[in-house]
Amino acid sequence: MRTPLNSPFSPGSDSVPEVWAGRTEQLSDWRDVVRPRRVAGLPERGRTILGEAGLGKSALVRRIARDAAAAGDWVTPQLRIPSGADPLKIVAAAILTLADQAGLASSREAKIKKSLSRVQAVAASGISLSLRPIDSKHEGPEPYTVLTELLIEVGRAALAKGNVMVLIHVDEIQNITDENALSQLLIALGDALVYEQPITAPGGVRVSRSLPIAVYLTGLPDFADMTDARKGATFTRRFKTTVLSAIDDDDLASALQPFIITGWPVADELGGITRITLEPGAAEAIIKLCCGEPFLFQLAGEQAWYAATGNIITRPQVLAGWKRARPEAITHVERILARLPKRELDFVHAMAELPARERTLTRVATEMGYEKTTDAGPTSQRLDSVRGIIERGKPYTFRHRAVEAYLTSDWPDVG
Repeated sequence: MRTPLNSPFSPGSDSVPEVWAGRTEQLSDWRDVVRPRRVAGLPERGRTILGEAGLGKSALVRRIARDAAAAGDWVTPQLRIPSGADPLKIVAAAILTLADQAGLASSREAKIKKSLSRVQAVAASGISLSLRPIDSKHEGPEPYTVLTELLIEVGRAALAKGNVMVLIHVDEIQNITDENALSQLLIALGDALVYEQPITAPGGVRVSRSLPIAVYLTGLPDFADMTDARKGATFTRRFKTTVLSAIDDDDLASALQPFIITGWPVADELGGITRITLEPGAAEAIIKLCCGEPFLFQLAGEQAWYAATGNIITRPQVLAGWKRARPEAITHVERILARLPKRELDFVHAMAELPARERTLTRVATEMGYEKTTDAGPTSQRLDSVRGIIERGKPYTFRHRAVEAYLTSDWPDVG
């Protein structure tokens, strides 16, 4: 029997959904590249995952963090940065927790004790420490330097333990609007990533290796502008950026296949297990309605689950549930469009008004009233490489399929 308490769908919660779809490239990047290289002492950049709301950025990294914790790695919680908050205080508190997990709190080394006390001060005062001395006699170090020092100590502890990673996840990174705070945070994390620890290799040879530390930053595409303008090449050298786009229909179908083949197990009223199955037509409807958006996929699945209580989810139930989800689906897309600057919004509207085969830069520029095609070039580039809403090609296409459906069809209305 289906109830809200046993639904495996969870839209917009930033938690790892039980029904997982796609993102195999990013998951394999952690499993096959980031973790093994950092554990082996090889240099590897941090990861920045950007994208519009609803693309599952936070859920993706929480999935990576969950898998890392299950493997015994030391993982911070999702460090969401509220607008106007001091990121150094938030990250410092998380590093102190990792230091405790690493056993550094019981260390008798004076250097580690001093580093811990300094980071505790950062956790209390944050960036404001940059504006005053730590003691009355001598000006203390910048907060980012003490954060870096303790991160390195935590990394050394992980190295000594063997096959353990330190994973840090900073979310809503675009909310850090204070240039000094952003600079100090990125430098602290970046310096820890590039730090090389001298070790003695077999045969007594002294070599240097990277520490087993990985950093994931997640946020809206606006963050790309902040780093380009303020951090430039240094940030690019230390972090690799991925802009997420819609999930392929084949990946969505794979996520729903267990419902069709074996059914989804839930507890029954007798203390046993029953299975909720999905008609193939119902799965097709969910896939079509969500337009590859992880949030809309979870929303459509949730409302289909709530539409009845029986053990079979039918296509009419999916459509009935979607009608209730319609206002939320509209709001979701309208928020994305509302965030676009006028030139970008005008470009998207002009592109949507053209037949699919005629969506070229020349035609869009003409529709926008530009005399020269090149006047629309920078806008198209940003919508592609920064925002992930369109894809420049011959012809141009929409990468953000929900935006396309909203602007070019009756979606999210259903018959």
